[in-house]
Amino acid sequence: MTTPLLETRNLNVRFGGVHATRDVNFILAEKELRCVIGPNGAGKSTFFKLLTGQIKPTSGEILLRGTDIAGVQPHQPGRMGIGIKTQVPSLFNGLTVWENIWLAARRTHTFADTERVVLEVLDRIGMLRFRETVVGVMAHGQRQWVELGVVIAADPPLILLDDPAAGMSDSEVARTADLIVEINRRHAMVVVEHDMSFIRRIAKKVTVLHQGAIIREDVPELIMSDPYIQQIYLGKKPQ
Repeated sequence: MTTPLLETRNLNVRFGGVHATRDVNFILAEKELRCVIGPNGAGKSTFFKLLTGQIKPTSGEILLRGTDIAGVQPHQPGRMGIGIKTQVPSLFNGLTVWENIWLAARRTHTFADTERVVLEVLDRIGMLRFRETVVGVMAHGQRQWVELGVVIAADPPLILLDDPAAGMSDSEVARTADLIVEINRRHAMVVVEHDMSFIRRIAKKVTVLHQGAIIREDVPELIMSDPYIQQIYLGKKPQ
């Protein structure tokens, strides 16, 4: 039996009397893309913070290719092959696009290979013509794409994205969806998102959280037509 890239087993977090996640069992295969959705308070942010080492579980396991990484320090997931992109871009605003991606690539590649990797990343994210642009003067969507470039420059097998389409225009959302699909050809991805139209563009399988527990996992079309999901996620009452 093939070992999953990422697996959680009976993952629980309690904050006092609040049960933020409840026995979450989640499996992600190599190069799979999974969207995680749910209404406010469903446990999406807690789940993301568990995977990124920002929160330690009360009980349960988080396995990366079979190795339990639950409770690691926040700086460690990146060294283990997990690329992380939060809602707010984490970039060096005073440096150029090239310099930001070069620094990321250099962490995992030899000096001789780094320039080749940076050129490849810039091509993948469609930012070659902005290579000498200082990041601090760029538009919001462009900064988000540069950060995706920073993440993939280290060539992580797993990438975690938190609300990647937040604050974008319609055209930027479409471009971001195309970029995520392209990145997924080489990297597994977990995308925590609330924009249902964006999810339709990228997802093949969706995991729904509600009150800290996984209540459904299926293809987007069946998830979005499910009366119970409409009730708890979209505020609609079943017919």
